[in-house]
Amino acid sequence: MLKELENNFSELEKKISNVSKSYRTLYEKYAELDKEHEELKKKYDEERKKSQVLAEEQKKIKLYSAISGNPEHNRLMKNHINRLMKEVDFCIAELQNSGL
Repeated sequence: MLKELENNFSELEKKISNVSKSYRTLYEKYAELDKEHEELKKKYDEERKKSQVLAEEQKKIKLYSAISGNPEHNRLMKNHINRLMKEVDFCIAELQNSGL
């Protein structure tokens, strides 16, 4: 009976040791994946910012092209001028309402 308990205890120790090793391995893998995730998040944010900058530059290029007389972008220029005129009209109305 004592021998059987010692064997059971020995097997239990082995299983605990295996579980502990597995836990350490999984924890290390988790740490690696977490680090990789953070790096990818940073790269994603950088790329998103670059994309936004490029989109703004593309808008500016289209506007400059329209200003320079490119017939493909005439509608863009007209819309931009209309938007600016509305802003000016709004400012004039605000000044008139404030009594200046």
